[in-house]
Amino acid sequence: MHDPQKAQQDVISDFSLFDNWLDRYQYLIDLGKALEPLAESEKTDDILLHGCQSRVWLIIEGDANEMKIRANSDAAIVSGLIALLIRVYSGASAEQILEAKPEFITALGLQQHLSATRANGLHAMLEAIFSKAKSYSKET
Repeated sequence: MHDPQKAQQDVISDFSLFDNWLDRYQYLIDLGKALEPLAESEKTDDILLHGCQSRVWLIIEGDANEMKIRANSDAAIVSGLIALLIRVYSGASAEQILEAKPEFITALGLQQHLSATRANGLHAMLEAIFSKAKSYSKET
């Protein structure tokens, strides 16, 4: 089973390889480019996440035992943020997600290096993931 705590440590470790934020931004962009694209037919208004300046389509499937997250954005850095969230949370149980607070955001200094609109978008994505995890955990 996927371990979000370990995944967070791996993300922190990966970012520590870069000395400056220019390189970290490029890494974030590269992560976003590597995201598996959603089919055009999946990019519907009902899965469009509100609270993001860029367009973010977020699909969370599964159940309390395993939540799968798929998402895309029309913005490069936001796509990288999506890739980080998928890496940390996708494949974990609802309980694991609820227990794994996004400490990697603070550890990486993301809040200080993202524009206010991107930080709001990141918060909206996290809110959606945690909200779905809560609803799945109540079903069991």
